[in-house]
Parts: sequence; C-alpha cells; structure tokens
Amino acid sequence: MEAGAGTALYPAHRCKTIYLVRHAQGIHNVEGEKDFAAYKSHALLDAQLTPLGWSQVDTLREHVTKSGLAKKIELVIVSPLLRTMQTAVGVFGGGNYTDGASASPLMVEGAGNSGRQPISSLNCPPFLAVEACREHLGVHPCDKRSSITKYRTLFPAIDFSLIENDEDVLWEPDVRETNESVALRGMKFFDWLWTREEKEIAIVSHSGFLYHTLNMYGKECHPTIAEELGKHISNSIPKVWLPKSILGRGERRFG
Repeated sequence: MEAGAGTALYPAHRCKTIYLVRHAQGIHNVEGEKDFAAYKSHALLDAQLTPLGWSQVDTLREHVTKSGLAKKIELVIVSPLLRTMQTAVGVFGGGNYTDGASASPLMVEGAGNSGRQPISSLNCPPFLAVEACREHLGVHPCDKRSSITKYRTLFPAIDFSLIENDEDVLWEPDVRETNESVALRGMKFFDWLWTREEKEIAIVSHSGFLYHTLNMYGKECHPTIAEELGKHISNSIPKVWLPKSILGRGERRFG
C-alpha cells in the first residue's frame, strides 16, 4: 500500500462529539443572493432570521428532539450575533417561557423582530457566547454585532462572560478578514474546546467560519474526509464531527 494520510485508534474518553450548525436563513442571505453588493448595506446590521429561517429552526428542533440528540448535548456554544443566537435558542432551548418561571428566559418575546414567544432556559443545556466562532470580520454590517448590554436584555440566560468588550471592537468598516485568518481563528477555537469538560457540544456558527476552518482541518485528513469537510453547510443543517487528540503528541485530527 502506498503511504498516505495516516489512520489511528483513539480511546473514547479522549474524544468529543461536536455538532456544527450553520444559522438559519437571515435577511442578509436573501438580499445577498439578489445582489452581492447588498452585504455592504447598513440596513442589514446584525441581521436577524427571516420567517423561512424560523421555519428551518422549528424543523431542526423537531429533528434533534425526536432523535434524542437534544438530551445528549451538554453545552451550546454560539457566535454572538443575532441570527446565530436566535437559531441556537430556537433549536436547543427549552419550551415556551411562562410568567413566574424560576429561571430567566433564553430569549424574550419578539427578540430581533422575530414575532416569537419567549423561550425558556429550563430543561436544556447551558448556552455560552464565544467571539472566536464569529463570521468573517469587517466591511459587511450584517457581521457586526450589537452591544452585549443589548444582547443581555434579549437573551438573558445566555452566558456572555467570556466576551471582554461591550461594543464590537473586532469588526472594522474598511478591512475584511482574510480566509486564512478565519481558518487560523477556527483552529484556535477548536483547540480551546479541549479545555472544556463537556464531551458533546453543539456549535452554532456561520458558513464562512465553518467552511474555512474545516478546510484547514481537512489538510491533515485522508482525501475522502477532506472532501467531506470541504463542503459548504446549508442554513440550519448540522454536521457531526469527532475531533480527536493523540496522547503525548501535538497533532490535531478530525475523524
């Protein structure tokens, strides 16, 4: 046999199952498909989900509930943008929130012009906002986040403690983050996941972030795996990957 990409066995306790979900359809997706220049429109600042996007959320929620996946996930990590947080709480959150509940809601009524009922934080995993899994930074207003102060009023039970700045200091109006920079940021993000104790983690992020990160991971994999990793993820469609480490070595593997 010719030498090629290596294979290896990994003990189960050294593996994590990562569920990657792209946000559901946002208003920027609709306008951008009509005219790519629309992505530079300030009317799309921190874009929210469309009615079709919310329908995609409901469909995926039904799937993760019926499949039993909802009971397996120990943590939901979400990019702190409106469309990703709406998707995350809609898919993985609790049921409808009622007055007098003992815990803060994950999302208040109508958050982000959603027209939706409030979502409970009961009987669901914790939610953690992490800036490292955001979309390409810069130029496109749809990728600029609102203040954390505002987000805390809309999503009271999401944990924003890892975000240092109230305002978005990462987004620049005239400089778009390069694909390589996005991929390197993604690699660091996945390395950071190893500092977490949770074994089953859902990540709700963005097309560009997931595409460029997985393509860079694919360079270390067998060509058939690399081809699968290199595919774009459709709105609100999950992929499941098993990132694995080798004890005593500094390698990263995606199986």
